Amino acid sequence: MIDLSKKDSDISHYKDIWVFIEQTDGKPAAVSFELLTKARELASQRGCGVAAAAVGKSVSHLAADVFKYGAEKFYIVENEIFADYRTEPYRDAICELVIKYKPEVFLVGATTQGRDLSGTVATALRTGLTADTTGQEIDPKTGYLWMTRPTFGGNLMATIYCPKHRPQMSTVRPGVFKAVPVDDPKEGEIISEKINFTEDQIVKKILKKVISGEGAVNLGFYDVIVSGGKGMGSKENFGIIKELADLLGGTWAGSRMAVQLGYIPQSRQVGQTGQTVHPKLYIACGISGAIQHLVGMQTSDTIIAINTDRDAPIFDVSNYCIIEDAVKFLPKLIEKLKNMQKFGG
Repeated sequence: MIDLSKKDSDISHYKDIWVFIEQTDGKPAAVSFELLTKARELASQRGCGVAAAAVGKSVSHLAADVFKYGAEKFYIVENEIFADYRTEPYRDAICELVIKYKPEVFLVGATTQGRDLSGTVATALRTGLTADTTGQEIDPKTGYLWMTRPTFGGNLMATIYCPKHRPQMSTVRPGVFKAVPVDDPKEGEIISEKINFTEDQIVKKILKKVISGEGAVNLGFYDVIVSGGKGMGSKENFGIIKELADLLGGTWAGSRMAVQLGYIPQSRQVGQTGQTVHPKLYIACGISGAIQHLVGMQTSDTIIAINTDRDAPIFDVSNYCIIEDAVKFLPKLIEKLKNMQKFGG
């Protein structure tokens, strides 16, 4: 049980930016290193340190990567009981660490596991949690963490802060930030804590594990993404999107409207309610550019937008703007690229 009487109510005693290092069977989630990169930026603004925390059967081997991405300390809780993720034991372990070491900010990846864990940790610690944030910065006057996220169906951006409780908690979806290792990584400090749990204390039991990746795709793995929206006109026209993606050695995706119209499966959606990506090249075809879509792809290195509406919001974040009907323009582009490949162009 979590003993909240041990929690320090004086927020001035809390310091450092923490990142939860998510892992499954000892393999870390990429979003953890993306968040460590962001944590370094926030820590430089706040003038504090960066730390990481992990729970599992065995997690100490993750230290090299954790320090590589800028953590100065790595808090770990290892026990056979943490071999598989279960809400209550992971919650209690994290809460024990937070109560003892008092981080000012605690960042968690907005994955299936991260969303489940962050909510129950915030509730147990009686602090605030801003979910699915797309932007974070330190207020230079107050030192509070400003957390920005889309709201009202992605039509507005809200900036939220937590002035009275600690830690300030935030989840961030994979792909929002880029994982950048430090130039000169140093060996940090590993702090191992023992949490006394027995299996009898945990109500939930894992009876069977079923692993299935059918229909799932991680768009974040691709350097080139060709994405289509309502302007593609039909599910059949997405064949053009797929052909161009294959030609460029990338993958295909679409907008929320394309999902709602039945053109593509939700597993291929880019945006606030889909996946966040930052490929080297993102080609938006027939996508107007609602905020909920822009927050999912606007950090791409190069963005090419094709749309008939010259006032489409997608053009505001694009490097190259093509005012054309994508359904008519893409076949010509594909033909041109094929000829270039044929003749070695």
